[in-house]
Formats: sequence, structure tokens, C-alpha cells
Amino acid sequence: QRRVHGTLSECLFFFAPHHRPMSKQVQFRMTLTSDKKQPYRVITVKEEAPFTAVLRFAAEQFGIQSADTIAATTKDGTGINPTQTAGNIFLKYGSDIRLIPRDQVGSL
Repeated sequence: QRRVHGTLSECLFFFAPHHRPMSKQVQFRMTLTSDKKQPYRVITVKEEAPFTAVLRFAAEQFGIQSADTIAATTKDGTGINPTQTAGNIFLKYGSDIRLIPRDQVGSL
């Protein structure tokens, strides 16, 4: 008898009927800072997703009419350029994203 050596995952990969790579995902915790209750939504998307689409979806979840009217920042207030992929944003800034309506950007 011939024995198969290796880890279980290697064996399962070898014998799997379809050899296609799984798409990696990133998860963001989007907080709406304009609301005193600081509501948040956890959004999971593919790494390749454009961050503008993520912002559009988040705006819709919070009832904001247009994603063009919000700014995305980090916890410490660093502005985020949304013309990148979700994976790049996650690597550069992490998962905690704050959304600020543009009419309140710069106000305390």
C-alpha cells in the first residue's frame, strides 16, 4: 500500500475536484461619526473591490443619500483617498474606518 504524506489541508487540496484559488476578503468596521450614538456596520468585501463601492454601500446602510457627500478617515483623523482597492485601504489604514458627512469635515 502507498501512503500519502503531508498535512490534511495539502491532501484535501490535492484531491479537491476544483483547483481554483479562493478570493481573499477584508473586513471593515465603518462608524458614522455624525451620530451621537456612533453607530457602526461591519462590512466584508473582496480585496479587489474598489473602495468607492464600499463607501457607496456603507452610505446606503446608514441612510446617507450619496457616497459623494461623506469623507472616510482613520481613528486619528487621517483622510483616506477612496480611489484604491479595499485591500490596499485595509493594509494602509486598518479595519476601523470613520465616515464623516462632508458638511461636518473639519468641525469639532
